[in-house]
Amino acid sequence: MPKNIIFDVGEILLGYRWEYVLEVSGLSVEEGKRVRKLIFQDPLWYELDAGNIMLDEARTLYRERYPKEADSIAFFLQHPEMMPIARERVWKLLKDMKAAGYKVYVLSNYGKELFALHVKDAPFWEDVDGAVISYEVHVCKPDARIYETLLEKYGLDPEDCVFYDDRPENIEGAGACGIAGVCIESEEALLAEMERLIEEAG
Repeated sequence: MPKNIIFDVGEILLGYRWEYVLEVSGLSVEEGKRVRKLIFQDPLWYELDAGNIMLDEARTLYRERYPKEADSIAFFLQHPEMMPIARERVWKLLKDMKAAGYKVYVLSNYGKELFALHVKDAPFWEDVDGAVISYEVHVCKPDARIYETLLEKYGLDPEDCVFYDDRPENIEGAGACGIAGVCIESEEALLAEMERLIEEAG
């Protein structure tokens, strides 16, 4: 049974509504999906997550690269407070996991400003024993260095850990470092995993 539970933030401890924000900017559903791909598949998003650029610089660079979509992308980056969705059932089970004796850690790809906005009022942070966020170390999952940083920082044995993330490549990155991982496809799937761990702790 694992002793240390490691969670991603996006689509794990928080939900997101990326498409909604783009629709509010004036795009259709289909256009919102297309522009979302432009934003997240561009290497600029990695640079933002890695802490190598800040939001103001990202807005300028996206505008230069995608002039036709510039206004929608600028709106998206100017209203990050609209993106996160509270996962209160997850947060409640997080407290139960702590009461059951688990240590809880966060390992997430996040830019500095977005991270501060998205988690500043999130009560789950009170139950976290430690965290490594990509902007702090200038490297992102699935790079082995970010997993190794978490293990070294908190003296964790990878065999005592399990990692929950919504992206298969990040689970594979954890596995390459000896950390068991579970790819989560929905909030319900995460809740079921958390309930299982609590029951196993007995």
